[in-house]
Amino acid sequence: MSFIRRLKKWSAEDWILNIIITITLLFLVIVTVYPFWNTVAISFNDGLDSIKGGITVWPRKWTGQNYASLFVDSRLLKAFGISVSRTIIQTILSVFCTTMLAYSLSRKEFVLKKWLTSILVISMYVNAGLIPNYMLIKKLHLINNYLVYIVPYIVDVFNFIIVRTYINGLPDSFVESARIDGANEFTIYMRIIMPLIVPVIAMICLFVAVGAWNNWFDTYLYASPKVNLHSLQYKLMEFLNSSQNQSTNAADANAMAVAAAGGSSSSMVTPISIRASITIIATVPILVVYPFLQKYFVVGMTIGGVKE
Repeated sequence: MSFIRRLKKWSAEDWILNIIITITLLFLVIVTVYPFWNTVAISFNDGLDSIKGGITVWPRKWTGQNYASLFVDSRLLKAFGISVSRTIIQTILSVFCTTMLAYSLSRKEFVLKKWLTSILVISMYVNAGLIPNYMLIKKLHLINNYLVYIVPYIVDVFNFIIVRTYINGLPDSFVESARIDGANEFTIYMRIIMPLIVPVIAMICLFVAVGAWNNWFDTYLYASPKVNLHSLQYKLMEFLNSSQNQSTNAADANAMAVAAAGGSSSSMVTPISIRASITIIATVPILVVYPFLQKYFVVGMTIGGVKE
């Protein structure tokens, strides 16, 4: 009822302004959601029928054959396992090491904190380049090694700055009281600091997990010859490149003619339908995790970005 009373108090200018805002927001929602929803529709549509085009928000011929053909492929299942494992391990190690480093360099009594912080910040802006990085990875014997997905990402400087800024905003009395009680630095970090920085930890977890899940370029550079180390996103990239050529070959042209003539009604997978299915498989895990971390993401960005 209170909402209805507020509506009655609106002037003509209020109505016009709210209508414009509502239409604008609806337009933005449609523009944002439609491409993803269209991909979902294509992934559940018969591959042969998808070649004809014209699919918008609903499949014309429902089928699960596109996903079934993916999950029976052992190579794709292995790639999915690589992406999941690297995301979990990289997130845990990166968050632990980054937050521990941030706590160490946030202590006022640490003499070298300014020098080490300056070195880290400079490394974020001045990169050695692709070739020196490749040579370093090779010297560390990480080429065609699963650890190439973990070791280079243990500490992220951007996340380090956010966490250190967050810790600097905490009262020093927490640390001082723990030291009076006889706690060492690691105990203070684990039992005092970690519980207090949960929002910013959740935020950088989201950053690291999304980056690890979507990364395919490191596979391309350091592990492309070894099929067992291919990630799901690298497989998707490979298929996207190959499907661009396959979609113009004679087989697809013939399939298009059959579909246009209303020929075979059996379910058939095509590059278009498989590409949409792989895209959905690669996207859904992040969409599932993000809503649970969104509130921490907002709080972490707000508090971690302000230094007292």
